[in-house]
Amino acid sequence: MYLDETDYRILQLLQTNAQLTIKEIAAEINLSITPVHDRIKKLEREGVIEKYVTILNKKRLGKGLTVFCNVTLDKQQRENFQEFSEAMLQMPEVVECCVVSGTFDYLIKIIATDVESYHTFYQEKLATLKAISHISSFFVMSEVKNTTSLPI
Repeated sequence: MYLDETDYRILQLLQTNAQLTIKEIAAEINLSITPVHDRIKKLEREGVIEKYVTILNKKRLGKGLTVFCNVTLDKQQRENFQEFSEAMLQMPEVVECCVVSGTFDYLIKIIATDVESYHTFYQEKLATLKAISHISSFFVMSEVKNTTSLPI
């Protein structure tokens, strides 16, 4: 799909604030409402815009601990990858899970209330998966940058 400069401007505005009205977007980019509406609908149909979400404040919800884990599987077999991936989808504490190249197989991001709740998650959920041979946990001390905006 071809995107022009106007499409990129619309996307940048929506990444900053998805609650902008079509009228507000149109005013910002000096275009009338109908073409802006049509462009947004096209971006949605084409899958460029996947969905609209609300970003919550973790700390205000009592979820102040972010942990990254490197996970190495016992054997790099299709069944183990599939089993682990399916397990990750069932764990709400896991907010991101990526298969990676290098010295371990997965990088996962976990949001927890505190160290104690992470410890419970680790012992009762993560470490019980049979396909895992090694887990390394890294506790986030402070976030320097955290954004959902893509560089476009």
